[in-house]
Amino acid sequence: MDPRRGRAGQPGNKRFRTNKQIRVPEIRLISPDGEQLGVVPTDHGLRLANKIGLDLVEVAPNSRPPVCRLLDFGKFLYEKNKKAPSKTKNVTTKTIKLRPKTDSHDLETKLKHATRFLKGGDRVRFVMRLRGREKAYASRWIQKLNEMIEMIPEKVNVTSRPKPDGGAIVCVCEPG
Repeated sequence: MDPRRGRAGQPGNKRFRTNKQIRVPEIRLISPDGEQLGVVPTDHGLRLANKIGLDLVEVAPNSRPPVCRLLDFGKFLYEKNKKAPSKTKNVTTKTIKLRPKTDSHDLETKLKHATRFLKGGDRVRFVMRLRGREKAYASRWIQKLNEMIEMIPEKVNVTSRPKPDGGAIVCVCEPG
């Protein structure tokens, strides 16, 4: 068995020594229901754990003597991992596509969608697609996109200001 791995080769069990991994002469033993059994020799704790079909787990290795508890180690790890909060936050980028001649009602609908995405913690990317002569007046559409972003009722951080990108004007906003 790999010494860096815990019981049955499971990764992530580095913090808890179990059963034969506990090599101190004496331990403070706690029963499965939380009752303190006192300071006992380690081999006595191991025999007791085997007798009742549980594991001897070192829960406080820095105390003298170390505190060990009789419990089902697999269930213990499951409960511990279940309580741990997720550290990764998955931020997605939602794209809202527009045209310079998008009607005001449709624009309101798209702004409602953007507001909902921002409240949900997502990043919003506005893409105003330009065709033909519309490309010659890019500054007008940049101004229109800026006005549209100001109409969003949510507090918004604009990470990239509206700028021409190929045949479109692109702007990215994040929740503020």
